[in-house]
Amino acid sequence: MSAPAHEPPAGPPTDRPADPLARERSHLASSRSALRAMREDVEALDIRDVTANWVNAEVLARQIDDRIKALADLSDTPLFFGRLDYLHAPGAEQAEGAEGERFYIGRRHVHDADGDPMVIDWRAPVSQPFYRASKKNPMDIGLRRRFGYTGGDLTAYEDEHLSDPAQGATTSKLLQQEIERPRVGPMRDIVATIQPEQDEIVRSGLGGTLCVQGGPGTGKTAVGLHRVAYLLYAHRERLARTGTLVIGPNRSFLHYIEQVLPALGELSVRQATVDDLVAHVEVRGTDEAAAAIVKGDARMAEVLRRALYAQVTLPTEPVVVVRGSRRWRIPAYELEELVRELLARDIRYGAAREALPQRIAHAVLVQMERAGEAPDDRVQDAVARNSAVKAAVKALWPAVDPAKLVLRLLSDAEFLAEHAAGLLDEDEQKTVLWARPARSVKSAKWSAADTVLIDEAADLIQRTHSLGHVVLDEAQDLSPMQYRAVGRRCTTGSATVLGDLAQGTTPWATRSWAEALGHLGKPEGAVEELTAGFRVPTDVIAYASRLLPHIAPGLAPVASVRENPGFFEIRTATETAEVVAACARLLRNEGSTGLIAADARVPALAEALAAAGISCLAPGEETTRETRLTLVPASLAKGLEYDYVVLDEPQAVVDGEPDERTGLRRLYVALTRAVSGLIVTHSAPLPAQLAE
Repeated sequence: MSAPAHEPPAGPPTDRPADPLARERSHLASSRSALRAMREDVEALDIRDVTANWVNAEVLARQIDDRIKALADLSDTPLFFGRLDYLHAPGAEQAEGAEGERFYIGRRHVHDADGDPMVIDWRAPVSQPFYRASKKNPMDIGLRRRFGYTGGDLTAYEDEHLSDPAQGATTSKLLQQEIERPRVGPMRDIVATIQPEQDEIVRSGLGGTLCVQGGPGTGKTAVGLHRVAYLLYAHRERLARTGTLVIGPNRSFLHYIEQVLPALGELSVRQATVDDLVAHVEVRGTDEAAAAIVKGDARMAEVLRRALYAQVTLPTEPVVVVRGSRRWRIPAYELEELVRELLARDIRYGAAREALPQRIAHAVLVQMERAGEAPDDRVQDAVARNSAVKAAVKALWPAVDPAKLVLRLLSDAEFLAEHAAGLLDEDEQKTVLWARPARSVKSAKWSAADTVLIDEAADLIQRTHSLGHVVLDEAQDLSPMQYRAVGRRCTTGSATVLGDLAQGTTPWATRSWAEALGHLGKPEGAVEELTAGFRVPTDVIAYASRLLPHIAPGLAPVASVRENPGFFEIRTATETAEVVAACARLLRNEGSTGLIAADARVPALAEALAAAGISCLAPGEETTRETRLTLVPASLAKGLEYDYVVLDEPQAVVDGEPDERTGLRRLYVALTRAVSGLIVTHSAPLPAQLAE
């Protein structure tokens, strides 16, 4: 898009060059120079004599290094993407600024040598009207300007005169071009294209947990990541102490999104999968779906709690502590009172075990005082370490290894039956029992569901460290026990839960967000729904939405708001060569292409592509200008997106799942990965649910 021929007045500033685009380019060049000076100032810091010891020096050096990285000027990333011209000076309660002040909105704050801002961080309060202002509510903005870039060069601009009643509402061409720009490489930020409903979610407070239901292309993942960036800006000191975490469904997905936060200057956010969080033992086995469903059921938490506290026994013998020539006897009934009191307090098993010797020692000190002695805290600590007290604690409240506890539950039918009584029926108990009991933790073939049980047991023994904020993406695929594992990581913090009920492809997929938030330990969490689709073309999302009545009745379909309709085609392909030909056709276009197929068909398609001389990548590998085709097993397609997609054999995708409903959900995911165009190839009949 070319710049307008004339630039209407934008407020009081009068130092306006004849060429507005040249003026904006000049400001970009000056801003880049200022950013470079900021980075050089940090690089020049001398910390040799400002730290007390080498540990502090290491910490400070690392902080300086992170700051230098955060101030990097990415040549192909616009330093600012918008401008706001205020009509009046913002009120004292809003922000600083004089009448008619102009703000350039960008990914990070940039100031000149005098400390005056040249670019305002998109997260600052004064930047909010860039995303929220409208003709109905201009928010005191006279002009909102968007900039267009080619690479890192500013090439165009577009103005909206929000306070001019003579100018009607218009659709931003630059905004549409940015949304529809071809995708090569990892996921990019959407900071220049955040929509008002998305901005409300991004800027919601740290205190509450928020669940975002969003269909394909609504930007829920990007919204969640930008929410992290905003919270780090608004609550940096607090989150620096407590930490933040982004949880994704698999490594491919995390690799795809890993550059979004660094591009926004945030380098400290950890990323992990649920399996990473609960990796107490090596996973070497798999579960049948029926076993995984029972192991993932929230009832297992109570089974584990019962099994753990069954290790506690009530005393039948007194404890006799010998100190010098004196013997102090704590009778069994008094010991029982101490044990029952700790059980009644409902504190962690490990914390209670640590408290018990001190309780016994205190009882001894009471007897000493009655006998006329004057013991102090050192005496109490010595008594707590006495061999008789240690032996009593070991017998009454033994140490428990969480993996060994789970091992016994899954190996010992009588032990499981005792503690699952009234919770799991006999068939369910048989389902989770191992056919071949393992002799040790190391020799056991643990499954992914087993590790979640171990994590639950570990938390019953010792409290899991809680973070300040956790983002959980593709949450609809988690089991109740997995939700509990995530919830343990934010018991004293908050969470952002992202997902789409229609895309649940596990046998235990989430049925409702209220239920999920309950398992997460955040029943008070609010649920927001995104229904405007910015990624998937209209014809594609309309076709995929035919599945919704069968996979998520009552869920609102996504309404595509894209101007570019893209293209959608269904063609018969009796041989793999015809599928390869469809890929070759799409590769003539700019951008990335994904070939999505049922997992079982991937090897044959890989051979066909190689025979045709077409190189391809696996999910998680970064596309380049030279290699833009990714061969994607349907099981790994979730969360990924490509400019163009060839979907091979929809019925095979459905048949590759344990049941039809799960298969149709997997198909819904595969159908909605395309940004600009989709070709569906098939030789077998299409699933009946896709009929008109």
